Amino acid sequence: MSSPAPNPRPGHDQRLLDQARDAAIPPLVDTFAVALGRFDDALFDRAERAGHSQMAFLDAMRELRRRREEIIARFRAHLLKAWQSMEAGQPLSVEKALAQTGENTLSLISDRELESRLAARNLASVIMREWKPVLLRLDRRLGWIAGNVALDNDHNPIGPEHIGVAIHEAFSICDLTDEVRLVVIKLCERDLVPGIGRIYEALDQKLVQQGVMPEMPSARRQSRPASPAPGDDEVAAVEPDAEDDNAPAWAARFINRMANARAAHARGMGGAAAGFGDMPGMPGGFDAAGGAGVHGVLLEALHHLLQESRHGRGGAGDNAGAGHGDARASPGFHRDLSQREMLSVLSLLQASPSAALRAAIGDTGESLAQRLKSEVLSSATQLGVDPSMARLAPVDEDAIDLVGMLFDVMLDERDLEGRPRELIGRLVVPFVKVALLDRRMFVQKTHPARRLLNVLAEACEGNNGESAAERTLLTKVEEVVDRLVAEFNENLAIFLTLEEEFRAFLDQHRRRIEIAERRAAEIQRGQERLEAARARTQRELAARLDNRKVPQAIEDFLRQPWAHHVTMTVLREGEEGEGLGEALKLADGVLEELSEAQRHVIGKPWLQGWRPALQQVFASVGMNADAASGAVDALHDTLQAVAASRPDLEKSLPELPQVVLPKPAGGEDDSAAIQLIGGTDTLEFDPTDADHFRGLPIGTWLDFIDKDNKLQPGKLSWVSPISSRLLFVNRRGVRFCVASPEELAAMVQMGRLRMHQDEDAFDSAMQGVIDRLEPVAGAGVTAGA
Repeated sequence: MSSPAPNPRPGHDQRLLDQARDAAIPPLVDTFAVALGRFDDALFDRAERAGHSQMAFLDAMRELRRRREEIIARFRAHLLKAWQSMEAGQPLSVEKALAQTGENTLSLISDRELESRLAARNLASVIMREWKPVLLRLDRRLGWIAGNVALDNDHNPIGPEHIGVAIHEAFSICDLTDEVRLVVIKLCERDLVPGIGRIYEALDQKLVQQGVMPEMPSARRQSRPASPAPGDDEVAAVEPDAEDDNAPAWAARFINRMANARAAHARGMGGAAAGFGDMPGMPGGFDAAGGAGVHGVLLEALHHLLQESRHGRGGAGDNAGAGHGDARASPGFHRDLSQREMLSVLSLLQASPSAALRAAIGDTGESLAQRLKSEVLSSATQLGVDPSMARLAPVDEDAIDLVGMLFDVMLDERDLEGRPRELIGRLVVPFVKVALLDRRMFVQKTHPARRLLNVLAEACEGNNGESAAERTLLTKVEEVVDRLVAEFNENLAIFLTLEEEFRAFLDQHRRRIEIAERRAAEIQRGQERLEAARARTQRELAARLDNRKVPQAIEDFLRQPWAHHVTMTVLREGEEGEGLGEALKLADGVLEELSEAQRHVIGKPWLQGWRPALQQVFASVGMNADAASGAVDALHDTLQAVAASRPDLEKSLPELPQVVLPKPAGGEDDSAAIQLIGGTDTLEFDPTDADHFRGLPIGTWLDFIDKDNKLQPGKLSWVSPISSRLLFVNRRGVRFCVASPEELAAMVQMGRLRMHQDEDAFDSAMQGVIDRLEPVAGAGVTAGA
């Protein structure tokens, strides 16, 4: 292949597109075919240990052999279709591709279909996770040669999402049980992912050789300035990389904060107070836990922030709450509780929390940190320690403060009420013990304790036990909490064990949530189509009846049976179908004959030419043949009376069956929905915000704030191709907000909407802790600014 000079104004390059297609799609199809040939052995092995499902796997082996060529052809057909859409400058979105099969039906897709789609999308997420860097490059290079088209994972015709759809389409013709179908798609994950990655890499290299964006810039962080300020060099050495999974989300502000503090120290302006890693003699100290890297710096920064917060609240001596009295002035009479004593006291509280501690968990006004410190000191009497002569070591006080505030934020700001709040609150004492044993919990995203807290918070948040599935999930949470409270001594392995067991259970619940989310989108799609059909019907009625006086029978016919018939026709066939045209001709024909009658034309056989169509309309609302014929006769007699100028002879339509269309909006969970005003004429919003929401990717989370200042995260699940409204679901997959981009922009202006910062409950709560500490710290004597 020759190497053309790059076009400074990139446009559609069909030759390169053909070469790229031939380098990608045939190998992908071949890889799929090879994988399909391996399924026999895998399914046979499954059948041997499948018990009562054995025959389902054996039948599947025969079905896949019989339909092998058709399966491969359907896989290839979808990839080619997606590629052709890209070549045409209108890349096919995965959402549209999945919806096309049921576009002209009013029924919801089956649970089996939803399960298959979700399995295919899970496969796509695995491919994306494994080959993300090369896929990002292919998105840009393919979009460049397709005419500078914007591609992403949803629109790349050979990307993971479209491969998932192709697999879903390929097996959709096979008669497989739900269990076997999911196994087959899982086998694709095992056998396809490595080969697909090699194809991506080869295609990327060929495009580079052809001069397609050979100097593509990387997405790495911008390097630090060449000449850092005094003291910045040490911080620069531990700055977390943007893709470091172990660094917490709030790390950046601490890096800057510590850089300033070190720079001030280097300039002789006074050093900052000793940090976690600087304190000598700390049992289980932060120096050992955090190390000299980014974790150590962040732990030190947390320590400084806590100290400044205490200074801002009125003195650094605020150690360990009440009970110190005058002895505070005579430090020689006090001793720090040892780590062994601390752990023993906490084990007592873990097994039997006091009534005051339980009350503090349920009370949004009391500080958990202060209550915990007070309870630790008062409980020390059970070990023979005089609480008036004891105090908390500074590092232990830091740990209790952080854990207490962490749970304060989590319980206050997340949707945790009733039983979920009680279950999460029971974790406070075990997590204080973890903080004493391993300070890395605060700064390491992969720490098993915080991972367990994250999955338990996800299971509890917004879970009011309304459905059987939610009640089952809460019962499982309670089992995990009971085991943790009963079994956790000083071995952190229990957190890893419980997190792995519970995550497997939670994955099943997430799958139900995803199905509920898809169902919400299907319901909304049906309602949008119904709204559009009703709006079209009302426009047609207005065009014919507004400012025109017609007999009651004619008006009743148009506003009831005919309107229902038009609405259902638009729903079934769309606004371009033949049925709508015929219905409009019927209305115009009836009104034309009414005009003739109003001109007193005598002796005409009224409506005879329209009689079959009229009977069809009356039949569509449930009238039998005799009743429909009688209704047409009533219209005939009415026109005859109009022609004869005898209003007394006009007839009424016979009683019509009661026909009720579904309501155009609303749903099973509307009581929890965010209510928005209709229309955009009187809304105040920033057009830039509205444009931002128009381009919001599916799956984006936003934080919605209600009138009571309660925050609820919402996930963008679907965008209407009819009205451009955005559908958001809550963490249970239930619809709770449908709004236009303009309405969302107005909510931003009113302070009721903001970007979702973090889905990780622990990180989100830690950020809340920082937000609460910083205003106090900012007034302290060592603000570090």
